[in-house]
Amino acid sequence: MSRPRNSNASHQFRDIQMNDVVGENPASGRQTSPRFLDLFAGCGGLSLGLMKAGWQGILAVEKSELAFATLKHNLIDGRKRGLPFLDWPDWLPIEAISVQSFVKNYEQSIRENLHGKVDLIAGGPPCQGFSLAGTRSPKDSRNTLWKAYLNVVELVDPPMVLLENVHGITIEFGRERIRSKPRRPGRPLEPMSLRIQRGLENRGYKVFQSLVYAANYGVPQLRPRYFMIGVKSKGLADGVADPFETLRNIREEFVVMKGLPCERYISMREAISDLRKANGTYENPESPGFAYGVSTRRHTAFQHLLALRKGRYEPDSHRFANHRKKISKRFVRMMKECPRGVNVGDKKLQEYGTHKLSVTVSDPDQPSHTLTTLPDDILHYSEPRILTVREYARLQTFPDAFEFRGKYTTGGPFRRKETPRYSQAGNAVPPFLGEAIGSMLVDLLKRLEDHDDPVVSESTGVDTEATTQATVPATPPPTGCEEVVRAAPLPLAAEAGRKGFPPAVSH
Repeated sequence: MSRPRNSNASHQFRDIQMNDVVGENPASGRQTSPRFLDLFAGCGGLSLGLMKAGWQGILAVEKSELAFATLKHNLIDGRKRGLPFLDWPDWLPIEAISVQSFVKNYEQSIRENLHGKVDLIAGGPPCQGFSLAGTRSPKDSRNTLWKAYLNVVELVDPPMVLLENVHGITIEFGRERIRSKPRRPGRPLEPMSLRIQRGLENRGYKVFQSLVYAANYGVPQLRPRYFMIGVKSKGLADGVADPFETLRNIREEFVVMKGLPCERYISMREAISDLRKANGTYENPESPGFAYGVSTRRHTAFQHLLALRKGRYEPDSHRFANHRKKISKRFVRMMKECPRGVNVGDKKLQEYGTHKLSVTVSDPDQPSHTLTTLPDDILHYSEPRILTVREYARLQTFPDAFEFRGKYTTGGPFRRKETPRYSQAGNAVPPFLGEAIGSMLVDLLKRLEDHDDPVVSESTGVDTEATTQATVPATPPPTGCEEVVRAAPLPLAAEAGRKGFPPAVSH
């Protein structure tokens, strides 16, 4: 695998070891890594990415017992597998807990142990009620969980906060109805993101926000996500430049540091071709009656980057679904008839005898569409089946050493209560994206401490640079990726509008 090629760049990246000294903690005065808390942590994708960037995780708050079991297994108990770990405090039991209960039951401990001693609060409040791909209900009780996030921010008072969600959080509920008929007088409609922004500003934070495309940071998946960063500059500096501009500037260097091509996206074939069912299967006592897959010889730099070891091995959670013959035949037909990498709508799907709202037959030479918690939304590019949890994890940039826990799927009334493996992987922030943002935040924190910042940007609206025309030309695949004959180039603006890809120079 190729190594970093841009040694003279201004923003220096490096592989972070567990005991690396990154900078001086402004609260404690000790030489230590900057510290963060992760709220609504899920299975730990954002925590993993931040720790790979040099942050030290203190604790992670997650309500789901299944998701927390995965987080605990990897980021608390996973030291023997070479994963970074959370420095869990003695006063908090290592168990699943909601953010509301965390505040209610441990408010005094939070004040005594965390106030002024944490550099970042990160997290992604549940997004199901905001998602344009879901039910999008203003009555979803999870829509107001960001208030609990702000409660922790007020108790801890960190210099920076990071919030992640879906793009739908920036769109007010009912906007589509306003266009069709007059709206009754009352409280003006406003997106939830604006309410969160006001809440942070009222607590002394300068707020920046942007739509970020994971594919631009080495993730083989489009995955546009909304991020909000709050910076409390009082006592640190007079101002701070837009951190998302910094993120854009380090994109190329970050991808090169990973040994990946920066002139094009990582395709699905590059990410998961070593995990095909055709490569071989075996029986696993974890799930009798199911075939599990193996990882064979890695063909690409991306696969080498996430592989557990050299040679053939049996990756965790690589269990193939047992499709009925009727379903398999439907998948075969769809793979022959449907355009690749394009959403098949509900009307067309009815012709195939399914009531699903959308299905995408993957294009092997493009990044995946955004993964969801429904595994049958996306079909494999060369085999008539859905993806496995391990393939989900690869497309989310989890290393193969990261192992998932709990049941694989759920259904019916349990979908709202349980977080099985597919949901854990599908809901996560890709660790590569978390690492890129974490690297930018380390740099931002250092500049704040050095009192050497440019004037604060006046723009706090959602970054609209996604309409900027791309200037990076398409180039052949780099040496070492010969199997990927038609790897996806970074698309131009016209192609981006047609296929849903972001321009190269945007997030």
